[in-house]
Amino acid sequence: MAFATCILTTTSATAGSATGAATEWTQLLNNGELVSLVGQSGEQIKNQITQINHLAEQIQNQLKIYENMLQNTARLPTHIWGQVEHDLNELRDIVDQGQGIAFSMGNADDILQQRFKSYADFKTNLPGNETFSSIYGTWSNTNRETIAGALRAASLTADQFDHEEDTMTSLRTMSETADGQLKALQVGHEIAVQQVAQLQKLRGLISQQITMMSTWLQSEQTEQDLSQARLERFFDAEVKPIPQGQDMEPRW
Repeated sequence: MAFATCILTTTSATAGSATGAATEWTQLLNNGELVSLVGQSGEQIKNQITQINHLAEQIQNQLKIYENMLQNTARLPTHIWGQVEHDLNELRDIVDQGQGIAFSMGNADDILQQRFKSYADFKTNLPGNETFSSIYGTWSNTNRETIAGALRAASLTADQFDHEEDTMTSLRTMSETADGQLKALQVGHEIAVQQVAQLQKLRGLISQQITMMSTWLQSEQTEQDLSQARLERFFDAEVKPIPQGQDMEPRW
């Protein structure tokens, strides 16, 4: 999260001095470094989402295989169930990563709006005058609610999926019966399916946000370049000599 990290680092490093933060960011804008940073970091974030999305797809397929295996046996053996626990815990990590990315990108949007009025006023095609921060908040809430709904179907709570130890405790309890194993596999598969869809939406949001940020930064740089060019033309303008016969005299 290089871009979001840069924003958060800049803010904390200049805590209590908004002017200092703005000055540092202005220097980045003048050097054209921030435009490059947005592009590079945006690609890194999108690549990260692509990777965890592929992992969610793999877990989705693997859990379906285990579910089919369970149809032919009373219970999955311990060594197989150990792999199920590993996959479901990885799925929990994927959920955490997605939520973390959404929070960081929403925070980046908030900080830019606070630091730069031109960014806050920048016209976008977002409906209803929404901000990316509010859209990421909606995405996170929707994601949590869908996961909570899937867990309730297996008589589990969201709290039992929030932390690794709680997740493992719940899975060990469910592993004691074939019905419990089946419920765990089914809810895990459903959450994996949801995450694949939600991460694709998240990637689209980030692409849109990065495009908007880049457009704004480039417009800022263009405006600064134009102002600099005007100043240079003013100071480099030819100074015409005073025609002969005319004197510069003070008028009182």
